Amino acid sequence: MKKQLQTLLKIISTRLGFVLTLLIFYWIKSMWAYQIDFNLGLENFYQLFLTFINPIPVGLLFLGLALYIKNTKLFYTLEYLLYAILNMILIANAIYFREFSDFITITTAMASSKVSAGLGSSAINLLRPWDLFYVLDIFILVYLFRKQLIKKDTRPFAKQASFAVTSLSVMLFSVNLFLAEIDRPELLSRGFSNTYVVRALGLPAFLGYDGNQTYQTQKVRSEAKPEKIEEVKEYVNQHAVAANPDYYGIAQGRNVIVIHLESFQQFLINYQLKVDEKEYEVTPFINSLYNSNQTFSFANFFHQVKAGKTSDSETLIETSLFGLNQGSFFVQYGGDNTQQAAPQILADLEGYTSAVFHGNNGTFWNRNNVYKQLGYNYFFDQSYMSKPTKDNSFQYGLNDKVMFADSIKYLERMQQPFYTKFITVSNHYPYQNLTGDEKGFPLAKTDDETINGYFATANYLDSALEAFFNYLKASGLYDNSIIVMYGDHYGISNSRNPDLAPLLDKNSETWTDYDNAMLQRVPYMIHIPGMDKGFVSSTFGGEIDALPTLLHVLGIDSRNFIQLGQDLLSPDNQQIVTFRTSGNFVTPDYTSYSGKLYKTETGEEITNPDESTLEAVNAIKEATKLQLSISDSIQTGDLLRFYKDSGIEPVDTSTISYTKSLDALKAIEKSMGNKSTSLYSTNSNKSTTSLYQAPSYLKIQETLASLTATSSTELIEESSIDTQVESP
Repeated sequence: MKKQLQTLLKIISTRLGFVLTLLIFYWIKSMWAYQIDFNLGLENFYQLFLTFINPIPVGLLFLGLALYIKNTKLFYTLEYLLYAILNMILIANAIYFREFSDFITITTAMASSKVSAGLGSSAINLLRPWDLFYVLDIFILVYLFRKQLIKKDTRPFAKQASFAVTSLSVMLFSVNLFLAEIDRPELLSRGFSNTYVVRALGLPAFLGYDGNQTYQTQKVRSEAKPEKIEEVKEYVNQHAVAANPDYYGIAQGRNVIVIHLESFQQFLINYQLKVDEKEYEVTPFINSLYNSNQTFSFANFFHQVKAGKTSDSETLIETSLFGLNQGSFFVQYGGDNTQQAAPQILADLEGYTSAVFHGNNGTFWNRNNVYKQLGYNYFFDQSYMSKPTKDNSFQYGLNDKVMFADSIKYLERMQQPFYTKFITVSNHYPYQNLTGDEKGFPLAKTDDETINGYFATANYLDSALEAFFNYLKASGLYDNSIIVMYGDHYGISNSRNPDLAPLLDKNSETWTDYDNAMLQRVPYMIHIPGMDKGFVSSTFGGEIDALPTLLHVLGIDSRNFIQLGQDLLSPDNQQIVTFRTSGNFVTPDYTSYSGKLYKTETGEEITNPDESTLEAVNAIKEATKLQLSISDSIQTGDLLRFYKDSGIEPVDTSTISYTKSLDALKAIEKSMGNKSTSLYSTNSNKSTTSLYQAPSYLKIQETLASLTATSSTELIEESSIDTQVESP
C-alpha cells in the first residue's frame, strides 16, 4: 500500500500528473455541487451520465493551458490561477443558486451591483457549513507540498504533448456535445434553459456559450440608434386600428386570468373522436366556453411561433411583437430588453398585481429573468409547488390538476385586480404522460403513437380547466374576472399530419401544404362572465393581435404603445396573418405556405396567378415582410428603451424578487389591513384551497355511470308506476 502511495505521489509530482490531480479535485467538487447545491432536474440515468463527464473536457482544456509554459515558477503560478478561476466560478454559482435558482450569466456578472442588490445582506447567510468542502483540497495540497510529499517538476512539458492534451480535451468536448444533443436536440441553438446547458456541458462551457450569446446580442444592441424608433412609430401609427365601441371597456377593472393551453390546436374544438364505432367528445368543457355567448371566440386564429415555440407564443401574446427567426427571444434578449408587456401596462395604468403559475423549473426558457422585464411581480414555479414524482409530473413539469391545486394558496393572497397567467403542460409531446386513474380516455387508432395519445391528454387538460373554473365560481373570483385562453402552437407536427388526416375526414394521399397551413390554427377565447355579446368570429388573426384586443376589452387604448398587432374585434382589422417564416401568410383570400399559393376559401392551389392576383399577393408579401422587419429591429436593437411616449416607466428589475413570494403577499395583506383586496382577506381571512376539487378521469366516469344508472332506475320505476295506474 505504501509503495502504491509513493508511486501516486511521484505521478502527482510531474506536471501532467499535477494537472490531472487538479482536474480530479475539480470533478469531485463539481459532482458535489451538482448533487448538493444545484437543482439540475435530472430525469434519467443518461442525464446523470452527462453530469459525470461534463466537468472533464473543458476542465482539462483550461488547466492544460499551463502545460505550454516552460518556466517552472510560471507554470505552477498559472496552473494555480486557472484552478482558482474554475473554483471561483463553481463556488460563486453554488451560492448564487441558493438565492436565485439560476446560474450566473455574463450579463449578471457585469451588472455586479444588481447581484449585490439581489443578495443584499443575506449573502453571508447563504453560506453553508459544507462549503468548506470546496476549499478542502487547497489544505490537502498545501500539506503535501510543505511535507515535500509532492514536489515541483522542473522539466518542461513537450509542446507536442501539450498540443496532444489540448486536442484530447477538444475531442472529449465534441463527444460530450454530441451526447448532449441526443438528450436535448438543438440545445445551444434554441437555448431552452441555463440549467439544461449546465446539466449537459458543465459550468465553464455554459459560461462560454453565454458569453458568445451576450456578445452577439450586445453587438447588435450597441449599433441601434435612437432615431430607429421613429421608423417604428411611423409604422405603428399607420397600422394600429381603433377599438370597436361596442366592446371597448366591456371588462374594465376586472381580474385577468390567462390560461396557456399547451400544444392545443383549433381542430380539437367541437371534435368527436371515433373509436370502435363510438364517438367521444374530446374537450366538452372547452367547447362549452367556445360556443358560449359570454365568450369572444376566434375560429381563424393562428399561432406565429418558430424555434422558440412556447416562449415565442408568450412573447407574442404579452407584447404584440414576434419572436426571432432563429432561436428564442426569451433566451437571447428577453432577460435584458426593455419591454411594454401586458403586466407592466396594467400595473402602471390600472394598478394591477401580476403573477405567473407554472409547474416546471423557473429557468426553462429563461423565464425567471424574462418575467421580471415583462413586469410580473411574482413567479410561482415548480419550487413553490408539490415535489415532482412519477405519478404527478413528467419531464415538462407538474400535471395540470396538480399545478392548479398548488396555485390556489398563492392566487388567493394576491391583491385585486390582478393579471395572472397559468401555463399548463400536460398536453405536451409525446402525449404519453397520463398514469393511474387519469388513464382511460380512448386512444386514437393510427400508426402514429403520438397522434393516438394527443386526444387523451387534451381531454385531461379540458378536465383540469373545468375544475379550475369550478373553483373560480365557488370562491367568487369568477364573476369579477375575465378568462383568456389560447393555444400556444401546434401539437401535431406537419410531418405527422398525413397520419392525422383520416381522423379529420381528409385523404392522406391528397393532403397538401394548404392543409398544413390550416392546422396552424389554435384557439383564442376571451370569456367574460355575465356578458351576453359573445360570438364566434371568423376574423383572421394571430397571436400578435391578442394584446391590443385584450387591452381594448379592458378599456385601454393600445395605440399608446408599440404593438404590431391589431384588435381582432375592430372592423378595421386588415386580417393579414404573418407567419414567422418569411413568405408564409394567410388572409381570407390567399394562403402562402411552403412556397405554394392557395385560395384560402377552397384550398385550391393557384399555379398561374393572373395580374390582379399577383399584385394583391405581392402587396401582402411586402406587408408581412415589413411587419417582421419592424419587429426584428425592435427586438434585436432593444429599441423600446428609446420610446418615451407610452406614459409608463421601464421596469426596475432590481425591485423584483421571486423568492419568498408568499411571505411578501402576506406582508402586503398585513400592511393594508381592512383595505386588502385579496380573496383571502375578503373571505374573512379564510383560505379557499379546499374549494378546488379535481376528480380523476376514472372517478368522473364512475360518477357518470352512477348517475346514468340512477336515472335509468328512476325511469323504470316511473314506467312501472304508470303501468300499475293504467292497469284495469
